Amino acid sequence: EVQLVESGGALVQPGGSLRLSCVASGFTFDDYAIGWFRQAPGKDREGISYINTVDGSIYYADSVKGRFTISSDNAKNTVYLQMNSLKFEDTAVYYCAAVPTSMLTMVAHEYHYWGQGTQVTVSS
Repeated sequence: EVQLVESGGALVQPGGSLRLSCVASGFTFDDYAIGWFRQAPGKDREGISYINTVDGSIYYADSVKGRFTISSDNAKNTVYLQMNSLKFEDTAVYYCAAVPTSMLTMVAHEYHYWGQGTQVTVSS
C-alpha cells in the first residue's frame, strides 16, 4: 500500500520555525521526487518545493525561497521541510506528494501519490 504521511504541523508565532516530515512507503523511493504543496482556506493549492532524492535537484517557489529548506534522508524514505521566519500567510494545510523523477514539476496533477496533509497555523 502506497503511503505518504506528513507530520510536524502546529500552531506557531510569526517569526517561528517548524520542521515538517513526510515518510514514504509502498513505492520505490528513488524513482520519485517528493514535493511539498500547501493550501490555505479559500485559495488554490500552491506548489512550494520539491527535491529529487537521487540527484539532489531542488526547487523553491519565490514565496518560500530563503526561508524554507527541503532535505531528504533516503535511508528513512523521509523528506523534510524546514520552515523558518514563518509569516501569517504561511498558514495552510501542507501536503507532500510524489512525482516520477522523469517529470520534475510543481504541477499538482502530475503527482501520483499524496499524503493526508498537516496543518500549519501562524498566529500571535
